[in-house]
Amino acid sequence: MMAEARRSGLGRGLSALIGDDVAPARGDGKSTRTLPVAFLKPNPHQPRKRFAEGELEDLSNSIREKGVLQPILVRPVKGASDSFEIVAGERRWRAAQMAKLHDVPVVVRELSDSEALELAIVENVQRADLNAIEEAAAYHDLIDRFQYTQEKLAQTVGKSRSHVANTLRLLRLPESVKVMVREGALSAGHARTLIGAEDAEARARQIVDAALNVRQAEQRSSNQKKPSPNRVLEKDADTAALERDLTQRLGLAVAVHHRGDKGGELRVSYKTLEQLDEIVRRLGRT
Repeated sequence: MMAEARRSGLGRGLSALIGDDVAPARGDGKSTRTLPVAFLKPNPHQPRKRFAEGELEDLSNSIREKGVLQPILVRPVKGASDSFEIVAGERRWRAAQMAKLHDVPVVVRELSDSEALELAIVENVQRADLNAIEEAAAYHDLIDRFQYTQEKLAQTVGKSRSHVANTLRLLRLPESVKVMVREGALSAGHARTLIGAEDAEARARQIVDAALNVRQAEQRSSNQKKPSPNRVLEKDADTAALERDLTQRLGLAVAVHHRGDKGGELRVSYKTLEQLDEIVRRLGRT
């Protein structure tokens, strides 16, 4: 079953496993069954870490009226007959508890750790339930724990490789900026303009306070990164040695400012007109 799902890139998420439109289980079907809410437990590797109380309350009200319309995907916990780990559908499970339901419809599948994480990520990404930092952490988990390449990961979750790469880069942000993304104060597009910035937190707050759109944030980031005309690269040992040699030969302070492929400048400093005359003489001028 997972092989079939992976051949389609898991692009259809849970529908690849349990069908597009599954009615509430009555306990007599092969695809679904009911289990006590207490038998289910959250997946410790669930990519979604934040569950908004307002959203849960709305879903809970809907469940009270109509029941759980889509079964929860679970896998058996080894060595326990009455314990199942939620693969996808933790929000429904939480809302069902709030609605005081005793039983919920489930689909039970034997899944490996990587398969379970794949499906959890796919469902959340497709439903746009993950914030960008949670999505990035989930991608990193698949790469770190299960040796996924970015190419394989992109195929698995139905995203472009550039999307996966750009999302993973968000993990390089300071924790304070990640919190702003998790809380929705900063979008992923805004956050990407801050990657590598030494003052990322301060600039993030400027973006929020000024209500900048992503294009404006990119422009501001570009302006702040642009070197001033007089900015020079840090001098290496050879350049410093050349400065000392020329200073000794001329008897005047010499500075070499090298700007990489753009060239540079040689600066000779003087304090008196006599020193200037000497420089002119040495250059062969009258």
